[in-house]
Amino acid sequence: MEENELPIEPTVTYTDENIRHLSDMEHVRTRPGMYIGKLGDGSYAEDGIYVLLKEVIDNSIDEFKMQAGKRIEINIEENLRVSVRDYGRGIPQGKLIEAVSVLNTGGKYDSKAFKKSVGLNGVGVKAVNALSSHFEVRSYREGKVREATFEKGVLLHEATRDTDEENGTYIFFEPDNTLFENYSFRHEFVETMLRNYTYLNTGLSILYNGQRILSRNGLVDLLNDTMTATSLYPIIHLKGEDIEIAFTHTGQYGEEYHSFVNGQHTTQGGTHQSAFKEHIARTIKEFFNKNLDYADIRNGMVAAIAINVEEPVFESQTKVKLGSTKMAPNGVNLNKFVGDFIKTEVDNFLHKNTDIAEVMLQKVQESEKERKAIAGVTKLARERAKKANLHNRKLRDCRIHLNDTKGENLEESSIFITEGDSASGSITKSRDVNTQAVFSLRGKPLNSYGLTKKVVYENEEFNLLQAALNIEDGLDGLRYNKVIVATDADVDGMHIRLLMITFFLQFFPDLIKKGHVYILQTPLFRVRNRKKKIKGAKSEKGGSKDDYETIYCYTDEERVAAIEKLSPDPEITRFKGLGEISPDEFKHFIGKDMRLEQVSLRKTDAVKELLEFYMGKNTMERQNFIIDNLVIEEDVANDVEETI
Repeated sequence: MEENELPIEPTVTYTDENIRHLSDMEHVRTRPGMYIGKLGDGSYAEDGIYVLLKEVIDNSIDEFKMQAGKRIEINIEENLRVSVRDYGRGIPQGKLIEAVSVLNTGGKYDSKAFKKSVGLNGVGVKAVNALSSHFEVRSYREGKVREATFEKGVLLHEATRDTDEENGTYIFFEPDNTLFENYSFRHEFVETMLRNYTYLNTGLSILYNGQRILSRNGLVDLLNDTMTATSLYPIIHLKGEDIEIAFTHTGQYGEEYHSFVNGQHTTQGGTHQSAFKEHIARTIKEFFNKNLDYADIRNGMVAAIAINVEEPVFESQTKVKLGSTKMAPNGVNLNKFVGDFIKTEVDNFLHKNTDIAEVMLQKVQESEKERKAIAGVTKLARERAKKANLHNRKLRDCRIHLNDTKGENLEESSIFITEGDSASGSITKSRDVNTQAVFSLRGKPLNSYGLTKKVVYENEEFNLLQAALNIEDGLDGLRYNKVIVATDADVDGMHIRLLMITFFLQFFPDLIKKGHVYILQTPLFRVRNRKKKIKGAKSEKGGSKDDYETIYCYTDEERVAAIEKLSPDPEITRFKGLGEISPDEFKHFIGKDMRLEQVSLRKTDAVKELLEFYMGKNTMERQNFIIDNLVIEEDVANDVEETI
């Protein structure tokens, strides 16, 4: 062999033994992401355990849609174990085992039995079975009940007996904690899911842990329950065959949409949402017969659309974005169907309700006036942002983006908004360059409370951030699924968090409402001690990192517990800021075990009042609050000396 010649690696053998056949249940357990998306522990609404729950409930909803069973009972024990009982027709008992354990087996391939269903692929409940440590199914039909018990998709027991219970289906499952580590169902995510089901299925009654959930006014109830700003006119609610829409305008910036297909909440929209946005703006423009801009018409709009599609096509197994272009195989074009309905019904409504039309026009004209007032600033800012996109010194971008048309793990894309160069340096060196971008703030950003959108374009930092996120024209082009505010865990860091959240609440509230904004939790302390005594070690601080058992603590309680565990004489380090944490350590805090706190916005949150109190002018009310709640630390030692 010559000096510079590389050694030739032996060829790996490839024989019949390398070819494996997995059973249906094995395949689901081996590749769960193909069936339910991400696993997770329940901390986020898109985590796999909620997909499992949804897959089971979808079947019960389909029974309701077929006018078989008007109530569903759901119980979640200790946030771990789920039971769902419906009062539909019950799964045909002769095929019960196959229906819950054999892929590509189901009653919905024949669209006559389930014409407009979500679960058409014969996967859903089988995936639940495979990914559960314990799974039970019972089918009640005509005085007989057939039941079966599984463990990780493997049949353990089956039996048939007489019963006097009503027809229907009962399913119990406990997600496998070896796959969903430390999982827990969160009440707020479950309740939101169930309320969405009732909005879309008026007359359906859901009993959730003893709490009754129902809706009498469909999408009107949805908007009334979720809007955080006051509507400028009564919600317009229009229904037709296979389509229902509801919309109004508010005084807030931006647009907000809720879209559904066959009862499925399409959180990322799709063809039906795009069609609604296009045709609602066009219809309103044509009604007023004025040269109005579509963006002005939709600014401040809050809307919901629900359609029923025969054999819908989604862009992923988790069904969060509709890809169908037709209402049925070989049927009418979906865009035309939505457009024709809106053109007819919305135009008729506005002609009949001129008072509402006047309020709508006034809102659109106000949006137009504000847009034109800042047109010059906007143009310069866009040019600046365009140049910055070529080389944005504030942005260290990643390779994968949410708005990419192709690729995998698009939902993993995230951006860290950091405080200063030292923090951004630590994150930049330890991040995943494929999915994690970094945007560096100079320090404390401008307090945007009470300011107009002009500030978004005049302030360089805000303008570059808007450009980086690609949200000037709405969330359709959002480049990152998670917008993570990463600041120091001190008073200044808390202030920066508030300033950033204020900015998003003021100008991009939908970013928060759709669950894209998070706060990064970083450890306050590092507690470590040697695993064992090392020969020749002169001090406790010597040796390699592998010689230590290390615990990162996010609270004082965790610190106390860690000290107790690693006693005696543990080494305790207090992290004063993100910049003090080395990149080698930082990678643990932004990896798969990253602790994120989602920023939420609900109807019950008094957003306007809270922002005014905390971020408004320094009022006497806030001064008095600070004075009344000021904590004074007394020097006990000095007091003792004086007593002596």
